[in-house]
Amino acid sequence: MIKKLTDIAQEAGRIVLSIYNKSSFQVMNKEDNSALTEADVASHAFICDSLKKFYPDIPIISEESVKQQDYETRKKWEYFFLVDPLDGTKEFIKRNGEFTINIALVKGDKPIMGVIHAPVLDITYYAEENKGAHKMSQNKIIQLTKRSKSDNKICVVTSRSHPCSKTQAFLDDLVSQGKDIRVTTIGSALKFGLIAEGNADIYPRLAPTMEWDTAAGQIIVKETGKRLTVAGCDECLKYNKTELVNPGFIVQ
Repeated sequence: MIKKLTDIAQEAGRIVLSIYNKSSFQVMNKEDNSALTEADVASHAFICDSLKKFYPDIPIISEESVKQQDYETRKKWEYFFLVDPLDGTKEFIKRNGEFTINIALVKGDKPIMGVIHAPVLDITYYAEENKGAHKMSQNKIIQLTKRSKSDNKICVVTSRSHPCSKTQAFLDDLVSQGKDIRVTTIGSALKFGLIAEGNADIYPRLAPTMEWDTAAGQIIVKETGKRLTVAGCDECLKYNKTELVNPGFIVQ
């Protein structure tokens, strides 16, 4: 299945790129006033149609679904897909290349398979529970493993387009502890990729996110020996919650 999910994400990436490379593209506003482009819509349609074709018995939750299933229905699911057809819509609109396609398979309340594909960068991260995490780029595949640090500097990766006061307070606290930190900002689920590769040490996200933003990244970092935990406690982030909004979390 992971090969099929990777293929679907990469083909969705080609669809998104064809729109990204146009001289102009349509941008709309959703009910919550967040941006929606024709690429979000096209990627959603392709991914959901593909998943329904190959896995007709597995429900899908996508960011761009017109209506999400109610919790009374969802809580009975053993498996389901979580899809973000275009993570980093703001980055897409800015044309800085920092956007991804995210697909995860969730069993119960935890992701067991995930793909993050960055079309402009030609990078795909993917992982399957107990089978490791991998990075595919320029037709080469490498396994991602936990790397030992060669210095005391802590590389912190934060959101490019969603700064928040709580995250800044977290950074200030690290500095007050005498930590030598370097902060990098980047869009979308690419932050999980930096953690998985060992190119970043901590990713604090204390502003709201949704389950489809994090599921694929969570299993990918987990398979490299890192953890995504709820801020302020040692519990892993769980899925198929009553509300699909995530609490603040720390990846390290």
